[in-house]
Parts: sequence; C-alpha cells; structure tokens
Amino acid sequence: MNIALHALLVFLALLASATAQLRPVNTFSIVARDPATGEMGVAVQSHWFSVGSVVPWAEAGVGAVATQSFVDPSYGPLGLALMRAGRNAPDALGGLLGADTSPQVRQVAMIDSKGDAAAFTGCKDIQAAGEEVRGQNIGGLEVQYVFRKIELKPCGTFATGKDYSVQANLMSNDQIWPAMAKAYQEAKGDLADRMLAALDAAQAAGGDIRGRQSAALIVVKAKSSGKPWEDRVFDLRVDDAAEPLKELRRLVALQRAYNHMNAGDVAVEHHDNEAALREYSAAEEIAASTPGILPSRLAEMTYWHAVALVTMKRVDEALPLFKKAFAIEPGWRTLTPRLPNSGLLPDDPKLIERIIQQ
Repeated sequence: MNIALHALLVFLALLASATAQLRPVNTFSIVARDPATGEMGVAVQSHWFSVGSVVPWAEAGVGAVATQSFVDPSYGPLGLALMRAGRNAPDALGGLLGADTSPQVRQVAMIDSKGDAAAFTGCKDIQAAGEEVRGQNIGGLEVQYVFRKIELKPCGTFATGKDYSVQANLMSNDQIWPAMAKAYQEAKGDLADRMLAALDAAQAAGGDIRGRQSAALIVVKAKSSGKPWEDRVFDLRVDDAAEPLKELRRLVALQRAYNHMNAGDVAVEHHDNEAALREYSAAEEIAASTPGILPSRLAEMTYWHAVALVTMKRVDEALPLFKKAFAIEPGWRTLTPRLPNSGLLPDDPKLIERIIQQ
C-alpha cells in the first residue's frame, strides 16, 4: 500500500472514531451508480427530521455514501475522502468501521466511481434490518475479519457487490430491502427515477415501522469538473412532510425543469438559439404538467423564455409569453423596465412599452 495513502486511512479512521455520534436516524436508503452514464447518487426516506442533512453524501467522480441507523455522519465526508484518495468502496468502508468504537449499531453503504459497492449492517441495529447489494458476495465473510488487526469484535454483515446497495433498519418487516432491490432493477428512466422507484417500493412494502417524515435525493455527475456546484444534477431535501416521497417527486420534477432552464441559458450564451428554445419549452412543459408545481414557477420559466426570444429579435413570438407571465404574476411587468440597465433586454423604450402593455 502507498505509505501516504495508508497514513491518510489511519488518520481518517481515527478521526471517525473521535467524532462518533449516536443519533437514531433509522431509515431506508439506496446508493447507486448508473453504468450507462456514470452518475452516482443516494436516496433516502426516514421518520426522522431532516434526514437529508446527515444520511446522504456524494461527490462527482468519487462516490456516494449513506450512513444511518445510530448514525455517525463522519462516515460521509471521510468515506468520500478515502475514495477520492484511491480506495475502493469496500476498503473505505472497512477502514472506517475498523476505527469505530460502536460499529455494531451502524448501517452504512458506499459506492465508488467504478461501481464497486459495499454495505454493513450491525447486529445491534433495530430490527427488521438488512441490506442487499447487487451481486452481493457475503460468502460467509465475518465482519470480525475486517477488524482483526485492531482486535475489535463487532458483529454484523458486510456485503460487497456492483452498481447499487439498498439497506434499511427499524422496518415493519424484512421484505423492505428485497422490494427495493427488485424495484430498482426493474425501473425505467434515469438514476433519479430508479432510486425513487426503490423508495416507493420500500414504502409500499411497509416501510419504517414509525411512519414517515423526511426524504432526500442526491445525484452527481460521473466526472468532477472542479466546480461542485455544477456537478450536482439533483440535491433535494424534504425535511418534514406528511408524504415526503410525494413531495420529493415534485421537487425532482421541478429540478428537471430548472435543469432545462439552465441548459437553455447556456445555449443562449453560445448563440445556439434553437437549442435554447427547445430547452425552455421542455422546462415549461414539465412545470405545466406536474401536479403541485405552482403557477408562479411556470410564470418565471415563461418570462425568461420570452426574454430570450427578444434577445434573438423574435419579438412577435415573445409577446404572447410575456402576456401569459404577466397574467400569472403582475410583478414580472414591473420588473421588465429594469432589465435594460442590466443588459438583459435592449435599451429601447418603445420596445419595453410594447412588452409591458401585453
């Protein structure tokens, strides 16, 4: 092993032990990598406030982590640090568990950028509890083997596999994680769609014995751009809701719409007018067709679509869109005369007057 890498592993493991937490974030989750796109993600639901602030972690080009049960949040950033340094997911997870003074109450899953996955369920996790990793290879492996070098004797199951891991604890029954695995494998769509299908299946099979409260979903790109704010395809949290999965699906749809809006803005910058209009139209279609998305959200998308048309000198096409936006939210009409000063509309008083009269 590279000496520097070994030193990093030891340091991070000790840090994990020093920062151990015992917060009862009992839940069900999935970590996954899409082999077609390389995108990685985490999705989770729990009867615990703001599950998205402690359980899911992901970094483009590195991997994803779900840390739960009597949760130690440090498994997230430290697991990512180890994978960033070159460790695969099973090694990263094993190293952190090895330094943990209470691994028997943890449940943690990790997946790396190559799709290697690992999951651990401690024997003291509240039942029903378990995990399923695609192509998992438990093979009689005892967790004591992972910790042998530091002479700890925890208990639990350590599974490795490929592409995804589903895990759950404090469930109403032991069919939750098998239902999640089946749903994820059979679902269509992109990574977010498939992970949401796994969460829905868990809830349909009985879910958390206490009910439901919060949910979260993160999807990151296959490769890092060096700009983390650009590498997150989805980063959504529902901190407290009667039906968190329903609300999470609404937010995913809304994020898709805004992703199209952002792509449209980029196309405008590159003077690709047709691509820009295609993206703006896609955003409006999603916002208009998704139950629960407020009309004011659609108004914003319609308004900026109209602004883009004006900058393309397609004013006649823009005017009906301005009219639609103004009808939903009159504040857009008030805003319009302020845009020429920022260079977002031409400094043409007659044109501005024509727009605001719509």
